[in-house]
Amino acid sequence: MNSISQIPDADIQVVVPQPTQPWKPTRSQTIRRGLRPFVLALVALAIVLFTGFAGPDGWFIVFAGLVFADGFVVHRKEGRLKQIDGLTKILVTVGATLAFVPWMSIFWSLVTKGFNGIYFGFFFNDMRLTTPDDELNLGGAGHAIVGSLIMVLIATVITLPLGILSGVYITEVRGKFAGLVRFVLLSMSGVPSIVAGLFIYATFIVWTKSFSGIAGALALAILMLPTVARTAEEVLKLVPDDLRSASYALGSSQWRSSLMVVLPTVRSGLITAGILGVARVVGETAPLLLTSLSNTAFKFNPMSGPIGSMPTYVFGLLQIGTEYAIARAWAGALVMMLIVLILFSLARILGGQDRR
Repeated sequence: MNSISQIPDADIQVVVPQPTQPWKPTRSQTIRRGLRPFVLALVALAIVLFTGFAGPDGWFIVFAGLVFADGFVVHRKEGRLKQIDGLTKILVTVGATLAFVPWMSIFWSLVTKGFNGIYFGFFFNDMRLTTPDDELNLGGAGHAIVGSLIMVLIATVITLPLGILSGVYITEVRGKFAGLVRFVLLSMSGVPSIVAGLFIYATFIVWTKSFSGIAGALALAILMLPTVARTAEEVLKLVPDDLRSASYALGSSQWRSSLMVVLPTVRSGLITAGILGVARVVGETAPLLLTSLSNTAFKFNPMSGPIGSMPTYVFGLLQIGTEYAIARAWAGALVMMLIVLILFSLARILGGQDRR
């Protein structure tokens, strides 16, 4: 004991065990995993060059097959469960890529072809004094943008309250006609867009004897309603029943509980429902051809005859088919997409302001 006590303190080294993460890949493993997709991509490219496969589609098919085979070889020694898990991840990744690539192709074509026809005055000028074959720095789609915004705004004002009330009636009130309301909404979801235009033509335009923006807005409202109502119903179902029970326990009535507790809880979801409805109808052409027709000048009164819109603007230019007309049509399609993006971004920002 004395010999042990005489050992100087400086010779004693305290080793603190460090926690390890055996599941964390090493640096070399991380580098190999990062380089593996590039190697497979080059191998797929070589196969495409020297075989019957051709084009991006052929390359993607070969690349997907190589990725799946590589995953099978890598995971075959890790046990059945890990092998199934690894192959499932590969299938999900390949499927997501397969669905994403066509969308990116469309988006890239829209941006590259539509950007050529856009200049600053495109958003503020109309086509009264410009023909579709004039230079791309003349005329614009300002009248169509204004007409689309007017009709979509009117349709939203009509549809959003009705859609939210329908969702509240189905999920909160649960009246005896809830099943009928849900059945009607499901039936309306499958109605072709041109049928909505024919309905407004037969009921409203024949009565007023004039095509107008309000008629186009009514047709768009018919198409928006099932989307908004069904989305609102699904969003309201996410509200926990404990919130409703707590509200009732404090003496609140059903309508007050729905108005002050349930609806504010899913505010962002209801805004999303409205944006989905707008995205559903902003590019509809068939109902507008039967209700609002088209116009080449600015018009701010939706009751004063035919009015321009972005879908009919694009449709009319594509029918002409000349080089400059098609370039203007691509530019109009790009502007439509940007309008939806701006509206969606604003709605998400406003919907997120209630988070405290």
